[in-house]
Amino acid sequence: MPLDSPLATTDRLFFAGAGPGGLDRAGAERILRQALAGADDGELFLEYRESEMLSLDDGRIRSASFDAMRGFGLRAVAGEAAGYAHAGELSEPALKRAAETVGAVRQGHSGRLDVAPRATNARLYEDANPLALLDFAAKTRLLGEIDAYARGRDPRVAQVMASLAGEWQAVQILRPDGTRVADLRPLVRLNVAVVVEQGGRRETGSHGLGGRFDYARIVAEPVWQEAVEAALRQALLNLDSVPAPAGEMEVVLGPGWPGILLHEAIGHGLEGDFNRKKTSAFAGLLGQRIASPGVTVIDDGTIPDRRGSLTVDDEGTPTNRTVLIEDGVLVGFLQDRQNARLMGVAPTGNGRRQSFAHIPMPRMTNTVMLGGAHAPEEILRSVKRGLYAVNFGGGQVDITSGKFVFSASEAYLIEDGKLGAPVKGATLIGNGPDSLTKVTMVGNDMALDPGIGTCGKQGQGVPVGVGQPTLKLAGLTIGGTAV
Repeated sequence: MPLDSPLATTDRLFFAGAGPGGLDRAGAERILRQALAGADDGELFLEYRESEMLSLDDGRIRSASFDAMRGFGLRAVAGEAAGYAHAGELSEPALKRAAETVGAVRQGHSGRLDVAPRATNARLYEDANPLALLDFAAKTRLLGEIDAYARGRDPRVAQVMASLAGEWQAVQILRPDGTRVADLRPLVRLNVAVVVEQGGRRETGSHGLGGRFDYARIVAEPVWQEAVEAALRQALLNLDSVPAPAGEMEVVLGPGWPGILLHEAIGHGLEGDFNRKKTSAFAGLLGQRIASPGVTVIDDGTIPDRRGSLTVDDEGTPTNRTVLIEDGVLVGFLQDRQNARLMGVAPTGNGRRQSFAHIPMPRMTNTVMLGGAHAPEEILRSVKRGLYAVNFGGGQVDITSGKFVFSASEAYLIEDGKLGAPVKGATLIGNGPDSLTKVTMVGNDMALDPGIGTCGKQGQGVPVGVGQPTLKLAGLTIGGTAV
């Protein structure tokens, strides 16, 4: 596939000659140059997106949706200020109105336009639109097969819920110096939830998977059957769960998806805007030890096909493998272009936005703690009494203080170095910066999550990935239901 394919494809989507409502490219570039004259930075972000969702509940398709949208966002940056205007209409009048709006931010400001992002030949995922590669009948048939398979696996299955979602996003980013960058981004996801009932008690288990590829990877029979098995296993385990204990104890976090705790409790605090404004618990600690030796955390947007990966971010900067914490020492932050310039550092390719209607800001991509030297079995054997948390549901974190609360959807007691009964209602309570210093053992089994994460910040949601090895933390507070 030719390397200029994304640019050629997006030219056809956005510029006149390819259909009604397209912009004249030369006119758009002229308006962009005028709008950003005297500004420090800015861009015209063009987006086309198709998305769909099908969901099944109790053997019937309960909802099916399809949406297509196209629009632009225009940004002008002057110092710490940013003007932003957007429209769901690609026309010269709309772009001119947006230019008048963002121009207000640079009144009285005389800046020099920042250098353009470097070019990249990286291609981290296929360009094809997954929505066009599997017809509606095949998708509905798949959801029905999932329902039948789950019910056939165990007579205690009382309810099955499954959903299939996909999208294809095409973006082109124009700068006033004539630089143009394009990207074509597929994204799919399969979710399965199973409710089981026994003796009047009902419990739920769930599993999901996805990434930046087409549907073929998740609709293959062995793949979706494995997802059903994982959801059913969790639900049946919960039938035998006991109330979680409360108090301070050692905690072992499983590999993969439990990295969501790392993402929420620590990752947000390492984003450039919070540190520039000194509202992060990590502000002012660059170069200092903030975690136990052996703890290395990276944000890597360059992992092929992962949910959080991007060939370029939403400012046109190639994504990167950014080391945040190295052997326990804070060595870097996640940067978009504006915050990087104001902090005197290079952007890291973490400028992201939910859509053309949103301004970019520093966001995570795939945030991962690297593996260590200990076998998972060794870590479990070292715990006299504690909790082993394998999966997490919802959680909350305060960026300024670093305090967090997370609920475990699958967890077990650890007694004398062995896994005990599954527990229900376990909540992990702590402080992000403090918890990093309580890591006493890092496993050698680092794993990435199955491709299900969505991160929220200031009202914007973007797909992300997480990962970590098995970890042992000393003295974490558990909120439980046992009396």
